[in-house]
Order: sequence, then structure tokens, then C-alpha cells
Amino acid sequence: MHSNTTANPEPGAARGAVAILTNRRGELLLHLRDDLPDIAWPAHWSLLGGGCDPGEDPAAAIVRELDEEAGLTAVPLTELFDITDHRGSGQIITFFSGTWDGDETGLPLSEGVKLQFFAPKHLDILTIPPFIRDGINRHLAARPS
Repeated sequence: MHSNTTANPEPGAARGAVAILTNRRGELLLHLRDDLPDIAWPAHWSLLGGGCDPGEDPAAAIVRELDEEAGLTAVPLTELFDITDHRGSGQIITFFSGTWDGDETGLPLSEGVKLQFFAPKHLDILTIPPFIRDGINRHLAARPS
């Protein structure tokens, strides 16, 4: 299911992609971003992902980003929806979902501080960018009970 929450994005608008990865317990894999002044949302918990390279579509970008950031390959992904990061990078971000049941502490993290699974009930206490929180909440609301 793909629906766009942006109104007719401008041609050539900056794009990005993130993945909502859950394990068999329903926990979400979050990424603690570096605390650097030149990145969007420093020191925030976010989802793995990043910007699209020139000419790259979001589906290709998320596969590349998962591999580059955490060594995750062959994770089946479903495209969900787009949300614009109005208060950060300004990018139109495509959200994807997938499952992964590994040990996040063993992943070769190349960006950020750490990866950690969190139960949805614990997300309220984390510092998460508003557009990421909106996407996670939207995804969780659409899951079967």
C-alpha cells in the first residue's frame, strides 16, 4: 500500500528512504544518530535509511542504505508511504517495512552511535524526529492487532 502524504512534490525534490524493521516480538529497530551539528536530527533515535543518490529511486536507496549503515542485505521490504521532513532536511522520505530477527548488537554499524530494538510501548520516552514518529505511528496503527 503506497499513499503519498505530500501534495504533488516538486520535480527533482530531494528524496530519501527509511525502513521500519521489526522482529518476531514486534519490537522496532532504531538507530541512534551521531551528535554532529552538520547532520539532520543529531542525537535522535531514528530509522535506518538515508538520502537517495542522484538518479536513484527510494527502493534502491533503502537497500543500499541498509547494507552501508548496518550490513543488512536481502531484507524483504514493502513500500508504505511518503512523509516530508518539514522541520529537518526537507526531503520527501519514503517509508518501507520489513522484518529482521537478528542480534542488532552484532551488526557492523558504520554510521551513528548504536542500534537497538524497542517495544512500541517504550517509544514515547525516546527523542525521535517528528516525521519519523509520525511514520512509525501510522505504520503501527495499520498493523493487525
